[in-house]
Amino acid sequence: MLNRELLLALAKEYDTPLFVYDGDMVVARYRDLFGFIPYPGLKICCAMKANYNPGLLALLRDAGAGLDTVSPGEVIMALKLGFPKERIIYTANNMTDEEFEQVLATGVVMNIGSLSRLRKIAKTHPGISLCLRFNPDVCDGDNAKTMTGGDLTKFGILLESVEEVKSLVREGNLKVIGLHEHTGSGLQRAESVYQSMENLMAIATPENFPDLQFLDFGGGFKVPYKPGEARIDYVAMGAEITRRFEAFTQRYGRKLDMLFEPGKYIFAEAGYLLTEVNTLKRNRSRLIAGCDSGFPQLIRPVLYDAYHEVWNLSNPDGKPQVYDVCGNICETGDRFAEQRELPEIREYDILAIRNAGAYCYSMGGVYNLRAMPAEVVVSGGKVVYVRRRLSSEELCDQILKEGRSL
Repeated sequence: MLNRELLLALAKEYDTPLFVYDGDMVVARYRDLFGFIPYPGLKICCAMKANYNPGLLALLRDAGAGLDTVSPGEVIMALKLGFPKERIIYTANNMTDEEFEQVLATGVVMNIGSLSRLRKIAKTHPGISLCLRFNPDVCDGDNAKTMTGGDLTKFGILLESVEEVKSLVREGNLKVIGLHEHTGSGLQRAESVYQSMENLMAIATPENFPDLQFLDFGGGFKVPYKPGEARIDYVAMGAEITRRFEAFTQRYGRKLDMLFEPGKYIFAEAGYLLTEVNTLKRNRSRLIAGCDSGFPQLIRPVLYDAYHEVWNLSNPDGKPQVYDVCGNICETGDRFAEQRELPEIREYDILAIRNAGAYCYSMGGVYNLRAMPAEVVVSGGKVVYVRRRLSSEELCDQILKEGRSL
């Protein structure tokens, strides 16, 4: 965890709003998983959609990590950053023909999640190797919008369609080297992990898929966001995951690799969004602290009603008061925290919004034509200025250059 003095110094040097990442924590979280899940054939492909900061990805590359990618752009960036294609898996949904061809040409393993796409592949690309994504028929997660299993999701092939899958595989002489499932983000129950694994392993038989090299159980590992929230016992969970998978490999008749694709677990707690308070307003029953950032730069509270802890770095010992911490965007819902007790906030205080490492910058945009913040990575005692913030003029020039006025 980065300390208050360092965060204040970075805010002063690089201005706010500013994303700061603890690169050492990112690598430590990646390595943690090998201690939790003591299976020799474990492989971790970090979910690039959670955070595509090149500095953090380079650290993970050097640590031996793979990447879970979901767009041609992510595949291209991963390859440009030096990730070997063997350490990348591509799992897109509703991909176009053009996207399929573009990624296929890279040699990255493709994870196919619909019978529609599988039919096309059987006709147009016979003989290729691929992975298949199944719906595990288990629904879990910390928000309905990020639950990826069960009847209401767009993801994966139904388990009950396995015979049709086998028919298409035979028709196209396809080689299925992996099976995949993903239940949701921020899994709430360990039993959901075990049951989704069992449902996938039940169809992963030598009779159905004789050429398997790996099973991929997705991500979704939860981290605490609220103060005092208990951490998941991943040591106990990992032991049970390993026990079940080893029993499966005995039934299958040989050892397979086991893949997981965590994003939030690796990145979330390592990130901070630093923002400066510029306005204090008493609005009858509400005390409002207005900041120089807004929801396009950290969208999770307005999109998922997500909780992010807020620190007052400038006045940590101030008398507690209850605030709405609001952004600078033209929307009433533009709040980082609502009715939150915090040490007294003064104008020009620096606030740190915690757990801003996953699905924050990567989901950001320039609504209201406000440029995305700069990004800084702290690793090995060094501060690396990875990405600068565009000025308003530069942002507008970029848009005008890319478009045409009438």
